[in-house]
Parts: sequence; structure tokens; C-alpha cells
Amino acid sequence: MLLLIGRIGAAQNAAPTKPKVTRILFLLDASGSMMAPWEGQLRWNVAKRMLSKMADSLNACPNLELGLRVYGHQYPNADKNCEDSRLEVPFAPRNAAAINKKLAELKAQGNTPITYSLEQSANDFPSDKTSRNVLLLITDGLESCNRDPCAASLALQRKRVFLKPFVIGIGAERDFGKQLECLGQYYNAAEVATFRTVMNDVIAKTLSKTTVAVNLTDAAGKPVESNVNLTFVNNVTGQPEYNYVHYRDAQGRADVLDIDALQSYDLVINTVPPVRQASLAITPGKANVLTYKTPQGTLALQSPQLTPNPYGTMRAVVRTPDRTTVTAGNFGSRQKLLAGNYEVEVLTLPRIVRRLTIKQGQETAVTYAAPGTLNITSDLKGYGSIYQLNDDESQTWIYSLPEGGNSKMNLPMQPGAYRLVFRTGTSNGSRFTDVRNFSIRSGQTTSVAIFGK
Repeated sequence: MLLLIGRIGAAQNAAPTKPKVTRILFLLDASGSMMAPWEGQLRWNVAKRMLSKMADSLNACPNLELGLRVYGHQYPNADKNCEDSRLEVPFAPRNAAAINKKLAELKAQGNTPITYSLEQSANDFPSDKTSRNVLLLITDGLESCNRDPCAASLALQRKRVFLKPFVIGIGAERDFGKQLECLGQYYNAAEVATFRTVMNDVIAKTLSKTTVAVNLTDAAGKPVESNVNLTFVNNVTGQPEYNYVHYRDAQGRADVLDIDALQSYDLVINTVPPVRQASLAITPGKANVLTYKTPQGTLALQSPQLTPNPYGTMRAVVRTPDRTTVTAGNFGSRQKLLAGNYEVEVLTLPRIVRRLTIKQGQETAVTYAAPGTLNITSDLKGYGSIYQLNDDESQTWIYSLPEGGNSKMNLPMQPGAYRLVFRTGTSNGSRFTDVRNFSIRSGQTTSVAIFGK
């Protein structure tokens, strides 16, 4: 026998004006196989008795509504009806009596259209996006209509009909659970007593309060980090469920966050670069404490003292050692980074690469030399490039003049030795290429005339 459970509704952290309504839909298998014996009783009778007791125990719960859908009960098994599914008791508060009355009238006889019934159950819940919708599917067998209940379950989870199902197999063959693990978290209840315990546990998880505290520590495990954005991402839909800015008090204690345990999450700690924990281990109904090392230091991008700066607003790109870009920033700003090694590329001409280590609680500064200016005095149309001259007498391309455009320009550049190579657009051979070496000094202008003009 199986139990499937989930919920609906993005739980973004804006506090609701009133408590959310939880709606639990019992989806009961009334196929012919439910008449098989189990520990001296019929599976059908055990399932009805358990559902009846559960409905009675939940009847007085505030902000709770129950409903009952049944499949396999309207047509005999010989008909192989794959659309034999019906909502027998619509949602209403305190309706255990209506559910018990209907259970007493039903008989098990038909087919097992699990997939169709799952799809139809999506229409049973009112269009209330703030409610918590829970589905309990009770069945003793696999899909009998050549359809894929796992695909249907995933599609409904993504539509938020139910999220992260629980699956409980009772009286099943050895490989029964393996075929249904794709529906959600699977439990095997081999005995009637185990079935009762698991059902009660699932209901407790549905209705009990779950909290999470996230500790952000330095490399030594001390809770000194805070003020970081935390995102709890639904790892079925990929959508954010909760966004928080982390807080800790003067004693270093992280605050306690309410969280809906009827779904599973990935946690993104939005440091730079971010830290991501997949499939959080959250125990429903408990006060969960999660701890992550997120030591941070500060990168300070410091401009040289120039008024005005001929570069204008200068930027830098920050990468990890494997060349993954993690951020970019303007000089004159500060950026917190996870402690570790980085490569900072300063977008000067030519570009400058600095390799540095960010340390916990420390500030590391990056700057660049005050630029000079290349003044090309010749007013020619043509093609050319500027190369940086290296200490080993090799050259490195750094800049192309506007193709076919005027050569006359002022270009801010870093101090160093350079080479200008240019051919006019009207020349009739590569041999008419002019090569000029020049040097740039901070705060000074270097004039270069192409072809001696």
C-alpha cells in the first residue's frame, strides 16, 4: 500500500494576514486487488479503517479541510476502465463524518488508474494560491493503464499541486518500491502496525512547525559572518521559495526561520562566489540548525590620484583560479569575497592581471599606475595596431586602430614601451607599412607622427 503527500503554494517570506488553510485530499485505491488478505484482514478494510481514524483525529484541527477522491470503485476489473476516478467528498472543514459515511458505502472492484487519478486530483483543490495542498494516495499496486505516474507526479509538483511526495509501500513485492521511488520519498511498511505509524508520522510532518537556523562561520567555525542573502530554492520547480538577509544577534546566534517541510530545498548562500547546498537535510517538525563555512574578506579597487582620470570610470573583472568570472566592479568600490585565491583583471590599456589572496576579515587593495596619453598627430585613413613590447623583445597585441578610420587620436595608456604599426588605405602593398616605437609615462603625453608627418 502506498501513501503520497505534498503541498502547494510558494512560501515567500511576506507574513500572511491570516493563517494558511491546509487541505488534505485522500486519494483512495478501490481496485479489485484491495480485496486481497493482509495479516488476516482485507487490505480494503485496513485502508478504510485507517482513513476513518485519521479523519476523526484531524476533524477538530483549525485551518484544515479534508476531501476524498476514490478510483477503481465504479466499474468491475473486467471492464479495464482507465478513467474510473471520482471526487466523492469535496473539501470542507470538520467533514470527517461525511468521509466516514462515504467509506462505508464504497466497494473495491476495479482497475488501478493511478496516473489519471493524480491528474484529476489537481482539479479538486480550490484555486487558492495561499493554501497548503496535501495529497495522500493510498494504493496497493502499480499503474495498470500503461501510463507513467512518475511523470505525472513531477508535472504536478512543478505546477505546485503537491511537492516532494512521500511514498509508503505496504504488502509490496521486493521491487515494488523501486518502481515508485520516482514519485517521491519512499517508505516500506511491511506490517499493519507500521502502516499506522507511518501514516501518523506523515500527518505530524504535515501539520507540525519546522524551523531552520543557518550559521555562517569563518574558517575556524566561529559565527562571525552575517548580512548575507540566503535563498531557499525549491529543487523540483527551481523557483525561490524564501529570500532572507541573514541576521545574527550580538551573541553570534542566527535567527530562527519558519519553513515548510513538505518540499525539498537547495540553499544558495549569496556570497561572491555563491555557496550552494543541494537537497537540504531538514527534519520536519524539528528545530534544524545548518552550519556553513563562509569566511569573507574585502577587495578594494583603488584608483590612482588623478583629476580627471583620462580612463573615465575604470572597471575590473574578478575570476577564480579556473578563470570563472565571479564579479566585476568599478574602481573606487569595495566588494566582499569568499576567502581564497583570485585573479583580478584591470581593464586598462593594456589590461593588467593581478593574482591575489583574500583573507578572512582583511582588506586587500588593487590599483593601477597613473596612465599617460598617446597622441597620434597624423591624420590618415588606414589600418593599424598597437603592440606592447616585452622584456624579451617579443611583442603582444593590445589595440587596433579604427579600421579604415582616421588615425589621429588621443589614447590613455599604461606606462611602458609600445610599437605602432600602420598602413594607409590608399597604399598598394604591405611594404608601405610604417612601424614606430614609443614609450608612455604616467601623467605625460607622448606624440607619434606616422610616416614622419
